[in-house]
Amino acid sequence: MEKYFNIRYEFDKHAVFRAIDEALLMKKPGYICVSDGVILATVNRDPAYCQVVDGSMFSICDSGYVPLYLRWIYGIERKQYCGSEIFMDIIHQRRYRMAFLGTTQQTLDGLKRHLSEIDPRINDMWFYSLPYKAVDDFDYPAIAQMLEKDRAEIIWIALGAPKQEIFMSKLKPYLKSGVMIAVGAAFKFYSGTDVNRAPYWMVRVHLEFLHRIYCEPKKQLRRCWLIIESLPKLLVQEWNRKRRRKKLPGKVE
Repeated sequence: MEKYFNIRYEFDKHAVFRAIDEALLMKKPGYICVSDGVILATVNRDPAYCQVVDGSMFSICDSGYVPLYLRWIYGIERKQYCGSEIFMDIIHQRRYRMAFLGTTQQTLDGLKRHLSEIDPRINDMWFYSLPYKAVDDFDYPAIAQMLEKDRAEIIWIALGAPKQEIFMSKLKPYLKSGVMIAVGAAFKFYSGTDVNRAPYWMVRVHLEFLHRIYCEPKKQLRRCWLIIESLPKLLVQEWNRKRRRKKLPGKVE
């Protein structure tokens, strides 16, 4: 793992899956954050939320811009691994028993139909539309009990950031096992009933945010402003961290 912008990233896909399998083998509950620009900005504005993200097993890099920042500041090459990609990677593995929590029943029904075509076992897995309420108001012991009864190994959460990360942190103490992964809009992308992900060419040239703005203008413009407002300070802070690291004993200037 590597820490940049106050987030512990795991950029190695193989290491991500090794960590998941180890946690399941040891029956050690945990959660993985899929850190996009909203999470990046919020971590550096809200100390309580920073602790939530830091309490995860690690974050994967959902932002297409963080690798660009790291190349500019540190001269290193890292790759994006977004929530929709880890979601479908695990679906196609056909290895785990899973539960799907969040979003609307319509979206979940579409998601179930679509994913069952990839892995017929998914038709018998748990899809649960979490009620719309404040994150402190969920009955976490009851949810954990249902997940234990279901024997879910991978627990997908789709509530949107930053709510979904707080939800995972509050549910974790009640779980006896299972790895939670918050995937935001992935449920919508693969439901066939809601917004689709941007075309690959837009993802490749870092313009996916324009597609998201087109699909959900009010929500995404607010999020974009949060990121833009925070970015100059974040880049300066990371550049200063680089300078401090170079001055540590044993480091070559």
